[in-house]
Amino acid sequence: MDERKKALPIGIEFFRDFRSKGYYYVDKTAFIAELLQTKGAVNLFTRPRRFGKSLNMNMLKSFFEIGADASLFEGLDISRKKELCERHMGKYPVISFSLKDVEGGDFETACDSLGMLVSAEATRFAFLKESDRLQGYHPD
Repeated sequence: MDERKKALPIGIEFFRDFRSKGYYYVDKTAFIAELLQTKGAVNLFTRPRRFGKSLNMNMLKSFFEIGADASLFEGLDISRKKELCERHMGKYPVISFSLKDVEGGDFETACDSLGMLVSAEATRFAFLKESDRLQGYHPD
């Protein structure tokens, strides 16, 4: 097998895996700059099934989340936008969960499962309640 060939990312949805394990990846990082320029109060991302919603959401999380690994973005479109990266990369708490992680054979069980996902994210960011940076913060 030719060592230059990359593996196809069948079933891979985490951006870190695409970048660190050498899978083929179509660079969609220009989407980050586009999203920041749009400045919508709310952004709705719709795509048909199997069109990369989970991967795009995970890419956004990988970029914006506190402690982001800048090396994941080396050589990609967004890395050429130095000022944007310095201003936004790794600067935000990112709350993220997928409804496909919600399990349950009935509504009540699924609702409880969703509640556990939300609670896990809330626990992960409990430190924000004590943060001086958020005192008096009001989104535009």
